[in-house]
Amino acid sequence: MRRFLLTGITLFIVSLTIFAITQIIPGDTAQFVLGKQATPEALVAMRERMGLDRPAYIRYADWLWDAMHGDLGDSLYYDRPIAPLLGSRLLNSMRLAAMAFAAGVPLSMLLGIIAGLTPRQLPDNLISVATLTAVSLPEYVSGVGLMFIFGVWLGWLPSSSVIDPGANPFHVMKHLVLPVATLTLQMLAHISRMTRAGMIEVMQTAYVRTAYLKGLPSHVVILKHALRNALLPSITVIAVYVGWLMGGLIIVEEVFAYPGIGRLLILAIDYRDLPLLQSTALVIAAISIATNLVADVAYAYLNPRIRY
Repeated sequence: MRRFLLTGITLFIVSLTIFAITQIIPGDTAQFVLGKQATPEALVAMRERMGLDRPAYIRYADWLWDAMHGDLGDSLYYDRPIAPLLGSRLLNSMRLAAMAFAAGVPLSMLLGIIAGLTPRQLPDNLISVATLTAVSLPEYVSGVGLMFIFGVWLGWLPSSSVIDPGANPFHVMKHLVLPVATLTLQMLAHISRMTRAGMIEVMQTAYVRTAYLKGLPSHVVILKHALRNALLPSITVIAVYVGWLMGGLIIVEEVFAYPGIGRLLILAIDYRDLPLLQSTALVIAAISIATNLVADVAYAYLNPRIRY
């Protein structure tokens, strides 16, 4: 309950920060929306429509109250309600993030377990070099590299992920392979290194040595006694990556032209669509905060000492 209350306070502070940042963006938003040829009367009408003629604290209170009741307002660029638009784009991003999560987390943990069981040996060295090399490349570099190799040079996969926003992802799976691979490469190093460190530490504990001395097979010792405790440090990193997969999709979606929440956020910034910008940023922040709350609960479930 304490963590839940702290989550609510954090979300409130984040919403206040998002609103404040959108209010101090240089330039006249109404002028940007209508263009340089807009008449003074049109600018006044647009400011009234956007609520810019009211005090900032009243606009924030109204925006927060409406958002708590599911009303995110109307997009200035699309001229339609934000909630269904954001919902469809969020669903696309969640599908892409789920595929990357399903591919990246098990692979990262498997590599970390292998490296932890063979510290300072050839498998550990190879995994460390490969994962650190992958994570050292920014998403736009690794994405463009995969696009060139598999899309242009070999011609096996589409170079972009331009699809209909309402398309079934399973019908356009080949368009998602490269963005999923790009996201997976970004996850490999951190999760595998944390899993490796936890595995090495646990394998040196007294209860693991006792299990070996009792004559238990290695796979029983590893899976039943060592793995559960070795994964504890990785849970927080995995939770951070769940939030990152939603907010960090911005670059990957832009590189591959994927119609997700990241591209929607960039469009809102480009066209000064403040209602859309505020709502999109708030949803991304809420997802990140919620995943950290889930990580705390999972951590306490796996380690009874945390509960006490």
